[in-house]
Amino acid sequence: MKLLLLADTESKYLWDYYRPGRLDGIDLILSCGDLDADYLSFLVTMGRAPLLYVHGNHDGGYAARPPEGCDCIEDRLVTVNGLRILGLGGSACYNGGAHQYGEREMLRRLMRLYPALLRAGGVDVVLTHAPPRGVGDGDDLPHRGFRCFRLLIDRFRPRYFIHGHVHGNYGADVPRVLRCGGTTVINAYERYVLEI
Repeated sequence: MKLLLLADTESKYLWDYYRPGRLDGIDLILSCGDLDADYLSFLVTMGRAPLLYVHGNHDGGYAARPPEGCDCIEDRLVTVNGLRILGLGGSACYNGGAHQYGEREMLRRLMRLYPALLRAGGVDVVLTHAPPRGVGDGDDLPHRGFRCFRLLIDRFRPRYFIHGHVHGNYGADVPRVLRCGGTTVINAYERYVLEI
């Protein structure tokens, strides 16, 4: 299964300079947030693969006009072709904007999903906007990850934890792929192709 992972900035390769066939072979598109709704609608139309998304901290406009043809999986566990995918969008609360959460709020969201995770026998892919604390996050409050995501990784051992929020252009030391226990943590900034 070939997944296209997206976050934070629209890929010129896939939008401004799009050519037919660039999305051939993509089975599923996953968006980690902070992307233009029209961009996501364009990709789901041109690629013909389903597109699942969570909210980033700058996605307040989705309430009035969400991406067409795409499925929001906020606070849900879904299964696509046997792949169990959990969605938890948003970032650390730093200015009271939409889709910002304190650590306790995010933990409560996660705990509400705990019964579904147990019933499903775990999760394969966790899709978030913010990273886990200490695994590819920043030291500043807006880009700090959530500690409860580390608990999720420790307890359920997902194969992949996919996030955005920490832009690849913030510096040369922003890692794209890290390991946390047995989980591969991927920063989906702009675009990343993952084959499972």
